[in-house]
Amino acid sequence: MSLRVLLTATSYPSDEMDWKGLFIRRIVEALARRVDLGLTAWLPPGPLPENVGRATVADDDRWLRSLMDAGGIAHLLRRRPLRGIVAAASLLRRQRRSLARSDAGLFHVNWLQNALALPRDGRPAVITVLGTDMQLLRLPGMRVLLRRALHGRRTAICPNAEWMVAPLEQAFGDVSRVQYVPFGVDGCWYQIRRHADDGTNRWLCVSRLTVAKLGPLFEWGETCFTGAQRELHLFGPRQEAGISIPDWVHYHGPATPDQLCKEWFPRASGLVTLSRHAEGRPQVMLEAMAAGMPILASRLPAHADLVKQDRNGRLCDDAAEFSAGLDALEDPIRNADMGRNAREAAHALAGDWDDCAARYVDVYRQLLAERQ
Repeated sequence: MSLRVLLTATSYPSDEMDWKGLFIRRIVEALARRVDLGLTAWLPPGPLPENVGRATVADDDRWLRSLMDAGGIAHLLRRRPLRGIVAAASLLRRQRRSLARSDAGLFHVNWLQNALALPRDGRPAVITVLGTDMQLLRLPGMRVLLRRALHGRRTAICPNAEWMVAPLEQAFGDVSRVQYVPFGVDGCWYQIRRHADDGTNRWLCVSRLTVAKLGPLFEWGETCFTGAQRELHLFGPRQEAGISIPDWVHYHGPATPDQLCKEWFPRASGLVTLSRHAEGRPQVMLEAMAAGMPILASRLPAHADLVKQDRNGRLCDDAAEFSAGLDALEDPIRNADMGRNAREAAHALAGDWDDCAARYVDVYRQLLAERQ
């Protein structure tokens, strides 16, 4: 008999060009390929595999679509706190109603705050945790509310990066298992063979355009990308008003994974990210590593978790280190060596999305065995 799982998330791509919650779609698709699972999903409207049931009702779909159009709960809480609080309460109420009426044997909840919607029926739950969830724990009373939601239930809190394990164990280790479960990577990235076709060093930044995600990229890059043989190509949707993109930046807007995989990653010298955002384990960094690209990144726990200094890239703390990193990583021999190291690390750390699904199913089975 297949295990019936209800998966919930509050972000999901509405179409092929949408970046929001793309990793959730990949998890859903990989779990849907499992013959030992029966999967139902409570998600914003978007394309689902044919064998995945939709747990939302029409009113949920309309409400979730409106929430996505407004930028999501986190955006509302930052910009319009009162409306954000009302929306968060409605979101939890809608999720709890669907979870309670489900016949699933196990819940898979994405984002720690959504664990507050778990019904008090004792069914086991797997809770995926991302970097933004760590900020949630700083809110007054949030740990108490989450501990209450987890109490008396078999749960596994599953961060997608190892650096989050210790603080989560400190907060919840006595009421829940904490188990690191890395995401996978699309197989197409591993097939990329990079080549320099015209001597130009093309550095890519693939990011949502927000102040925190871009960090000091424009400030530090201004003196680095003015020569004829070095370019910065920026990809991603504008998500905050007032961000001015300098003329020396080659901005392409949002790009599909297929476009990046076929057109841009093969010709790139490496990936740049100077994010100051609360990152967990940036998926685009894993994809770049799988593609055999070295990475030049700001020094964050999430970046240091992936980038090993002078082995598969470099971390930088200021403009001088950023400039020196570009120079060092453009050396052809060093670039190729670091690219090989990056791909090997991606294979070992992440594998593909089917590997990720297998890791989750192992956790499902462990929880159900403990329950018995």
